[in-house]
Amino acid sequence: MSIRSFRLPIYQVDAFTDAVFAGNPAAIVPLPEWLPDEAMQNIAMENQLSETAFFVSEGGTYALRWFTPVSEVDLCGHATLATAHVLFRELHAATGEVKFETRSGTLAVEQVESGYRMDFPADEVRKFENDEVAAAIGAPVMDLYRGKEDFLAVVAGEQVVRGLRPDFLRIAGLEARGVIVTARADDAGSLDFVSRCFFPKYGIDEDPVTGSAHTSMMPYWGEKLNQTALRAAQISARGGRIDVERIGDRVALSGNAVTFLRGEIELPAQPQK
Repeated sequence: MSIRSFRLPIYQVDAFTDAVFAGNPAAIVPLPEWLPDEAMQNIAMENQLSETAFFVSEGGTYALRWFTPVSEVDLCGHATLATAHVLFRELHAATGEVKFETRSGTLAVEQVESGYRMDFPADEVRKFENDEVAAAIGAPVMDLYRGKEDFLAVVAGEQVVRGLRPDFLRIAGLEARGVIVTARADDAGSLDFVSRCFFPKYGIDEDPVTGSAHTSMMPYWGEKLNQTALRAAQISARGGRIDVERIGDRVALSGNAVTFLRGEIELPAQPQK
């Protein structure tokens, strides 16, 4: 039996931004084959980013998984965008379009003039009653909806979203992945809606930019504003911009990404007999 260390490439990419130090950072780890789940979870915990993505080539498509510091998740937009960026720009392993097989089905990302365009399933949000959400986010909720995983709380305006001081322990105690808080943008000439997203149950008090959350917000705002294409901003401290389009039961999310870091992970090898 021999035990030796081995190395894996790792990239850190800022997604939904044109410049480093903005948008949402994700770690991307290409794998020749899957590591044990515990090893991938440990790498994500070590990275301490909202998501670490791992992918394996499967002959024309890529199997893709996402881990927060504490758990694997079913869908992540910014880490999918970041993974496509690595394949297109760093590894030169794809051109035009790349497809990922995930827990949420097949997700496609294509190169476009403005960066990248992702094709995700639209969430189905429904009216919900829960007084705890307003208490948890620290602001009155005008309308509350429940999607597949998250609460969607609509508040009075952009300044309410900016001024939120949420109680993360209360949010973690809700029966949901987290809470998306959204409002109409103040500057209707350049933006349609804004948001902030809180996921303390998954080790992320506030996520800088959340692609998957826009699959919940687009059905709401698209119907509210009677439009199929909208401009959105997540107004976290880092901030990010997303163009969102409703296409049937799908949502297209468009944004850019930039590489911040290229490096290696050194891990102990699994025992070999």
